[in-house]
Amino acid sequence: MPLDSSSSDAEILAAYQDNACYEEEGNVTKAKAFLTACRCLLLILPKRAAHGGRGAEEIELSTDLIQQQLADCRQWLALHDTSNHPPRVRHLSLESFRG
Repeated sequence: MPLDSSSSDAEILAAYQDNACYEEEGNVTKAKAFLTACRCLLLILPKRAAHGGRGAEEIELSTDLIQQQLADCRQWLALHDTSNHPPRVRHLSLESFRG
């Protein structure tokens, strides 16, 4: 299911993780989903997040890293996505062929 404004933070993070392997799999569809997930993450994530509890863990989220991954993915897509520019096909003419 594509991400939209009703997607939860957990769904966005899951899409980010699930589609991060686009390059290894050579999967254009996953790359496009990864782009969307990166954009959504940049919109929802604070620079720093803390979770209370026993571990009281604190994580720092790097928007710079996500922006770099977004740029890398765009570059990968430019090389591998043929949906906007299909591969060139040459048609041979047999007009002058003598058999």
